[in-house]
Amino acid sequence: MIRSYFLKFVAIFALFVLSVSATDTFIAAVYEHAVILPNKTETPVSKEEALLLMNKNMDVLEKAVKLAARQGAHIIVTPEDGIYGWVFTRETIYPYLEDIPHPEVNWIPCKDPQRFGYAPVQERLSCLAKDNSIYVVANIGDKKPCNASDPQCPTDGRYQYNTNVAFDAEGRLVARYHKYNLYEPETQFDFPKDLDLVTFDTPFGKFGIFTCFDIFSHDPAVVLVEKLQVDSVLFPTAWGNLLPLLSAVPFHSSWARAMGVNLLAANVHNTTMHMTGSGIYTPEAVNVYHYDMETESGQLMLSELKSRPRNAPTYPAPVDWGAYAKGIRPFSSEQSDFPGTFYFDEFTFTELKRSAGNYTVCQKDLCCHLTYKMSEKRTDELYALGAFDGLHTVEGQYYLQVCTLVKCQTTDQSTCGKAIGSAFTKFEEFSLSGTFGTSYVFPQLTLSGSQLGPERYYEISRDGRLKSRSGTPLPILGMALYGRVFEKDFPRLGQGPAKLE
Repeated sequence: MIRSYFLKFVAIFALFVLSVSATDTFIAAVYEHAVILPNKTETPVSKEEALLLMNKNMDVLEKAVKLAARQGAHIIVTPEDGIYGWVFTRETIYPYLEDIPHPEVNWIPCKDPQRFGYAPVQERLSCLAKDNSIYVVANIGDKKPCNASDPQCPTDGRYQYNTNVAFDAEGRLVARYHKYNLYEPETQFDFPKDLDLVTFDTPFGKFGIFTCFDIFSHDPAVVLVEKLQVDSVLFPTAWGNLLPLLSAVPFHSSWARAMGVNLLAANVHNTTMHMTGSGIYTPEAVNVYHYDMETESGQLMLSELKSRPRNAPTYPAPVDWGAYAKGIRPFSSEQSDFPGTFYFDEFTFTELKRSAGNYTVCQKDLCCHLTYKMSEKRTDELYALGAFDGLHTVEGQYYLQVCTLVKCQTTDQSTCGKAIGSAFTKFEEFSLSGTFGTSYVFPQLTLSGSQLGPERYYEISRDGRLKSRSGTPLPILGMALYGRVFEKDFPRLGQGPAKLE
């Protein structure tokens, strides 16, 4: 009798421990999806034709969801525009939109699909979550009617929003987020009137959600992390890579590291538009990523994450990004600086003339310092140290401070800042720092082939240096400390001063 009671106690205790440990970590999944695009048309298709196209994409996503669930995933993120693509005008996207209610209505579309009208996409996503006992995150379009009593109501009598939705493991709608910072070409959608700060709690942490261009923003991106203290961010994106500084994997992983949260980033896959690069990132490491410009296939990734990374003893210490650079004198140089352009921003560059050395380049209030040693100085490759301190004004308006080491496209200085895919010069040592006037700096290291530099080869010091630590020679394509000065931004990144009321 005593033995039986003891065994029962042990069994109950074991279940309790298992339950507790299950909430300490979770399995995350992201799917990079090769979207089946609609034919470009000047006139809207029927609802039935729109649903046919969306179901083709959801057929692919369903396989990914089921595979992720079978491998133990608790949550899966799919890309922005992953269900219908992006080849639309305001009029032609309308048949693809559904009325998406606020989650406070407590709705499981799989059980009650007609409660809020025609909603076949929400129904199918809800059933995918429910039938596979997994949280499902997807990006679809929301429509909301309005009339003349609303002075901002569009002339066609409706608002159209780029929208993320999340369904829990029972199929319940738990999140609806309207993209706040639209990328300038997204003319098919409206800017929301008000900022939505969307979070939801799970047994494996608190989640926030935003979309693509939002990652550059203070609102909602920084607010979700710093004010609302989310543990993980769900990030559907349709990201076209802009080498050398704005490639998806290096930038997204650097954001997770700098902001101190998990980031589940799901990109679309379309090599014609340079769209690839998805991953699961933490404050401490890049757990898994996918970058593929060779094939047109989708890719599922899974990784185990800490549910509450801030509580981990290995959680990174805060960085004072200007401390080192502001405490040293600029390195002297007899050579002249030269201008170069990246993504319409005019950088100030200085060429690396020797196989080892110390260089400083300045623009306005920002001075960037580099100490380095190459294995050898090749004559067929040119590297430059660059600085940019100013307002970016094309396809969005936001203030930057950037220090970067780049390989130029050719040995002509005028090609510095242009896209390049391979590098043969190897750096044995490097240390990059800057006199930043912001605490929001995103460090990144990209190697030849646009591959991410593994963390074991570099470190971020608490005084703000991105520096080598292994002595292993690395074929560096680009290195950057990408700073954002939010207080100099306009209210929304996709709207310049002329568009603001």
